[in-house]
Amino acid sequence: MNPYKHAEISVKNWGGKIEDYYPIHQFMDCTKEVCSDNRHRILHTHWGIFRVINPIFGEVISNSDGKLINVKDLCERDHILPDFKNKFIPTLADFVACIEEREIDDWKQKIETLHQKYASSKQVKDILLSPLHLTGQLKALLLTHNSWFLNYILPKIQPIEIQLLDFEISAHEIFQAMRFELWMDNGTTFPPSANKLNQIKTF
Repeated sequence: MNPYKHAEISVKNWGGKIEDYYPIHQFMDCTKEVCSDNRHRILHTHWGIFRVINPIFGEVISNSDGKLINVKDLCERDHILPDFKNKFIPTLADFVACIEEREIDDWKQKIETLHQKYASSKQVKDILLSPLHLTGQLKALLLTHNSWFLNYILPKIQPIEIQLLDFEISAHEIFQAMRFELWMDNGTTFPPSANKLNQIKTF
């Protein structure tokens, strides 16, 4: 589903115009630039909403009808749930579990180097470390310590100086190391975080 279709859902749910919602839906799918299949949906999580979407767009927007819309509810109801057949919202841990650990020793040093270079303030440090806090997995830091997040996402959240240099970790490299699971395919199956929900629905 493309951003325009998601924006049409938003208009149906909240009123207003396509233009009120299109930028949010387009941004949620900006990860398609670095991964062309459904592994790209790392922002389709509550981590993506609370740590990326809300800091950029705010917690509430006003549509062209003057109605205040909660951005979290908008992202959940109009984008994430429809992309997974209204069955579940995956967690960041679901995506991180799919990252193979075969190169983790090499990644550790690269992550540490990037962290020391960018974690200049408490707010930036909190953003960069948030995947580790949520999942307890060091490999989760690959999602924030890469050329795409540091040069494209982070400056939109917190003003930092963009550094024109070669990065040892690119977003492409992360998705190459991430297995494709059927739950990513528009909710064909359930991710680990929703297994109990699946069991309840099958009774």
